[in-house]
Amino acid sequence: MKIVWKKKPKEESGKKRARAQPLALNPNLPFEREEESDSESQNEKKRINTENPSSKNQNPDQIKTAESFESQGNQLAEDGKYSEALQKWEAAIVLVPGRAILHEQKAQVLLEMGDSWSALKAATRASELEPLWAEAWITLGRAQLNYGEPDLAIKSFDKALEIKPNHEEALVDRETASHLVKRRKQLHSTDNIINQTRYKVRDEAKCSDAPVLIEDEVENSDAPALHSEENQRANEST
Repeated sequence: MKIVWKKKPKEESGKKRARAQPLALNPNLPFEREEESDSESQNEKKRINTENPSSKNQNPDQIKTAESFESQGNQLAEDGKYSEALQKWEAAIVLVPGRAILHEQKAQVLLEMGDSWSALKAATRASELEPLWAEAWITLGRAQLNYGEPDLAIKSFDKALEIKPNHEEALVDRETASHLVKRRKQLHSTDNIINQTRYKVRDEAKCSDAPVLIEDEVENSDAPALHSEENQRANEST
């Protein structure tokens, strides 16, 4: 996935870190991304910023200030200072609210911080502003996945794949979401079987008790007649 700011690797240079798989219901799970080349990232960033209609009608000074805030936020995010990075990006968003890349980067950092709901809102806004930007849909799908909505995540990943059919990370993340949906259905099916078995055993237990109760009632109803017959025989013998 394209990412503008880069996290500093913990391992020595030359060693590639394994990419973590996103999991639903785990808001604290970070996402490791394969970084594109700097030139490709910058070209994509430039395209998003220049093609946004709202940026054409803005004051050049505001745009310049927003870009400064964005750059500062990128550096802070690279240093792992996510809260401070968010503050810079929020300031930039106030000046240029229609810049999708700010909302998408904000969503990425919020996912790193474990705030899935806020990440979901930010990623949604990015996809609304740039519906033809595959990375915005991927980030939205990951936010939905972390928020526990794998069905919606699959739809978002499908959107990304419509734009970039061979996007490797979109394919991998979609497979993860599909697996979670299948697993949820299996668990639901197992719960239904357990409940049906429980009710069946309970009904059989009720049926097995019925003859015993009837037998007891018959025995109790015959007791007075037997007692009367014994008294009559005793009187005749005397």
